[in-house]
Amino acid sequence: MNVSFYIARRYLFSKKSHQAINIISGVAIAGITLATMAMVCTLSVFNGFKMLVADQFTAFDPEIKITAERGKTFFTSDSVVQKIKTSPEVVVATECVEDKVMIQYGGRQVMATIKGVEDNFAQLTTIENVLIGNGTFKLHDNTVDYATPGIELVGQLNCGLYHTMPLEVFAPKRGRKVSMANPASNFRKGHLYASGKTFIVNQPKYDGNYILTSIDFARDIFGRDSCEVNSLELKVVDGVDVDAFKAKIATMLGADYKVQDRYQQQAEIFKIMKIEKLISYIFLSFIMLIACFNVIGSLSMLILDKRRDMETLRSLGANDKLISDIFTIEGSMISIIGAFVGILLGVVLCLLQEYYGIISFGDASGGFIIDHYPVDIVAGDVAVVFITVVVVGLVAMGLPVRYLTKRLLATEAEK
Repeated sequence: MNVSFYIARRYLFSKKSHQAINIISGVAIAGITLATMAMVCTLSVFNGFKMLVADQFTAFDPEIKITAERGKTFFTSDSVVQKIKTSPEVVVATECVEDKVMIQYGGRQVMATIKGVEDNFAQLTTIENVLIGNGTFKLHDNTVDYATPGIELVGQLNCGLYHTMPLEVFAPKRGRKVSMANPASNFRKGHLYASGKTFIVNQPKYDGNYILTSIDFARDIFGRDSCEVNSLELKVVDGVDVDAFKAKIATMLGADYKVQDRYQQQAEIFKIMKIEKLISYIFLSFIMLIACFNVIGSLSMLILDKRRDMETLRSLGANDKLISDIFTIEGSMISIIGAFVGILLGVVLCLLQEYYGIISFGDASGGFIIDHYPVDIVAGDVAVVFITVVVVGLVAMGLPVRYLTKRLLATEAEK
């Protein structure tokens, strides 16, 4: 066994001549443990919120979305697009047409986005999980087209889920001059009837803006050709690597198309969350650095307490580096023990929070999507925390301990 490690281990677990040194050593380990536990819990909470947001937009956004890189629309009659639709990796492919319209109901007017989708949209996403109301999700029947608006849009129009009058939809006609003499001729007009359903995604982008209806209605109101779409949305077969398949079809389509997965479709939200998580990690690393100063104090007192031992070691032939390594290794052992215990406690607390929800959002019952803080333990984050604790400990303690040891040895040599 390495001599420095053996002696450092004996110093760490043996009783010191002064009880205060034992207490300070315990406080040092406790400080690193608590800081490590805080890092694990904080990063896991950020992962939990990320997972929560992902679960919410999953109900509306497809696994893969293909749009035009330039312009608003493209044609699905393209041979490459048809090949992707019939690819064995694709289980559902839905053509979508969407654009801005003005909705009028009972004297109220609001701007909204009509999203026309095919009948297999419910198989493409988990939209039915966020629907409220009676009946089944439907886009049209043999005679009329139905509207499924977001919950906030229902409130803006004050139409309710079962409005007796249809929603009047106005969209500007494309490719013609504006007539000031007859403004009504500048718009296409359509009617959407109540489906008895509304969706709640808990994102204003959707809840206060979108109306789902049939793709035929959307093509008619916007004057689009039968093969013209704003997007082609795909659901892949279970077990298929989404990232790999996305890269494959991006290569097939070329630079004229944009291929996005769910996270890229919500890039702004996840970018903000990533920045917040990074800032929290940096702040907690500084707290860890402060906690390591307790270890420096503990080691400084231990160095003074073990002056006679150092003299004995030098008499036996030990050089200054070996003696310095003893205390450096002990400081590293304190960091590693604190890291292991802190990670263990952090994981246990996160599991308790995940299964029992011991920390809630307070008394605002029903005001949030969930009633307790979400957590998600990611092995990569745990590894980063452990490495951070060890590295910060070595950086914070290495140079001061070596300096104190050399100075004390030099003082003893002068005597």
